[in-house]
Amino acid sequence: MMPTPLRIAGLIEHAAKWHADTEIVSRLPEGGLFRYTYAAAHQRAKQLANVLTRLGIQPGDRVGTLAWNTHRHFELYYGISGLGAVCHTINPRLFFEQLIYIINHAQDRLLFFDITFLPLVEKLAPHCPTVEQWVLLAGSEHLPTASTLPRLSSYEALLAAESADYEWPLFEENTASSLCYTSGTTDEPKGVLYSHRSTLLHSYAASLPDCFNCGARDVILPVVPMFHVNAWGIPYLAPLNGCKLVLPGPALDAASLYELFEHEGVTFSAGVPTIWFGLLQYMREGQRQFSTLRKMIVGGASCPPALLQAFDEELGIEIRHAWGMSETSPLGTVSTLKAQHLDLPEEAQFFFKIKQGRSIFGIDMEIVNDAGQPLPHDGVAFGDLLVRGPFVVSDYFGATSPGQLTANGWFRTGDVATIDADGFMNITDRSKDVIKSGGEWISSIDLENLAVAHPAIVEAAVIGVPHPKWSERPLLVVVRKPGHDVSAEELLAFFDGKIATWWKPDAVEFVAQLPHTATGKLLKTQLRKDFADYELK
Repeated sequence: MMPTPLRIAGLIEHAAKWHADTEIVSRLPEGGLFRYTYAAAHQRAKQLANVLTRLGIQPGDRVGTLAWNTHRHFELYYGISGLGAVCHTINPRLFFEQLIYIINHAQDRLLFFDITFLPLVEKLAPHCPTVEQWVLLAGSEHLPTASTLPRLSSYEALLAAESADYEWPLFEENTASSLCYTSGTTDEPKGVLYSHRSTLLHSYAASLPDCFNCGARDVILPVVPMFHVNAWGIPYLAPLNGCKLVLPGPALDAASLYELFEHEGVTFSAGVPTIWFGLLQYMREGQRQFSTLRKMIVGGASCPPALLQAFDEELGIEIRHAWGMSETSPLGTVSTLKAQHLDLPEEAQFFFKIKQGRSIFGIDMEIVNDAGQPLPHDGVAFGDLLVRGPFVVSDYFGATSPGQLTANGWFRTGDVATIDADGFMNITDRSKDVIKSGGEWISSIDLENLAVAHPAIVEAAVIGVPHPKWSERPLLVVVRKPGHDVSAEELLAFFDGKIATWWKPDAVEFVAQLPHTATGKLLKTQLRKDFADYELK
C-alpha cells in the first residue's frame, strides 16, 4: 500500500477537486452573508499558509483563534494545520483569567479574532506576552481608528498580499494539528492536543450511517461553535463528504437560525439542548414547520426526553442523542437504533433513543466498579465509564503530572454509566455528582430530566445535601418559565409513579437562574457552595 499520511489538508484538497462548486455560506460578524465554494476556500487557505509562513510561523507553533463559525475560521482550520502548525481554538465564554491562562500555556504566537471580540482582546493583550501579532478577521476598513493592540492587522489585507501558489507539505500523520482546552470547573483548564491522524479517523467515524450519516446531498449547519471541540468535527467531515456548509456566525438566536435553515435548505444540524429548547419555543410560538431540516444531533449535555419527543412529534425531526468529550475528539457514542429495535412499540424505541447511545468505531468503552473490575453489560449495573481508542487523549498538553489514564491504558471519563446488552450506554451521573443515599446511588441526571418535563420548569439541577440518617439526600433546584407558577408540593407530586419512591427529592428550591460553565454545563460545584449550609426540614 502507498505510505500516504493522513493529513487535514487532504480534506480540503479532496473537496476542492471533487466538490469544487459546493457552497460554503457564512454569516459575518460585521454583517451580511458571504457565499463561496470549496474550490475558493482552498485557494484562500493556501494564501493563508503563505501569510503564516511570511510571519515566521513554524511547524509545531501554536496559533490562536477567537472566532465564531464563519468561512474565515474555516480557512484558519486548514491554513494553520495544513502547514504543520497547531490551530488553537479559544472559547471566549471562559472566564477572563482562564483565557489568559490558556493563551499563555499554549504559548500562542499569533491570535486571529472576530470583530465582536475586539474589546475582550484589548483587555487580554497586556497579559499575553507570547502573542506577537493580533489579526482582525475582517477587511482593513473595519480596523479601529485607535486601538491599544500592538501590531494589529487585517486578515483580508494579509491574504490579498499573498498568492495561492502553495504546496501543502507532507509530514508524519501523528503530527499535532489542533488544540482545545477543557472548560475546567475545579482547576485550571487542560489542553487536549489532536493529531492529523486522530482528526481524520474521527472524521471518518463521525460520517458513518449510524453516526452523523452525512453525504454530498446534505446541507449542514453546525450550531455548536467551532471554538468548542472543533464544532464536533463538522468542519472536517463536511469537506470529506462534500456537504454544503452553512456557518451561522454570532447570530445563534432562534429567528436567525430558522432563517438560515429555510433559506439555505439545511438538512442536518448539531447543537446543545439549550439552543434546541429556544428553537422549539420559537417554532411553537409562530406555529412554524421546517421544510428541509430532517435530523439533528444533540450533545454537550444530557438531552431531556421531553425535548427529543417534542421535536419528533411536533416537527418531524429525528434527534440523535450523542455523548463525548474534548478528550474523545469529541464523539464517543450516538443513539441510533439497530434493526431489532424497529419492530418494538414506540415507547420501547424511545427508551433506547434517550440513552447516550452505542460506541462509534474508534471508541471502546467499559464500566468498572470502585476496585476497577468490569461490570456486566445488563443495563442495570452502573460504574465508572472508561474509554480508549485512536482518537482518545493519552495525556494532556504540557502535563507535568500523571494524567487520567488507568494502569491498563483506559481513560477515566469521570462519568458514571450503564451499558445494556445491545451496547447502548446511558450516563447516570458524573462521578463527582452522584448522590449516595443510604448506601444506594441516585442519578441526578434522571431527576433533572423529569423536572424539566414539567410544563412550568425551564431548567433544573439536583445536588446531594447532608442528611443525618441517609448520609445525603437529593435537593432539587429549579428555574420556572416566565409567567408560569408551580409550588414545591406540585412539582414533587409530578415525580410520583415515574421513579422509585426513595429517589424522590426531599426538597425544592426556586432560583432565578442556575450557574453554568463556559460551555453551558451546569456548574454543580457552585451550587454545592451556595447550598453548603442547607438543612432539610
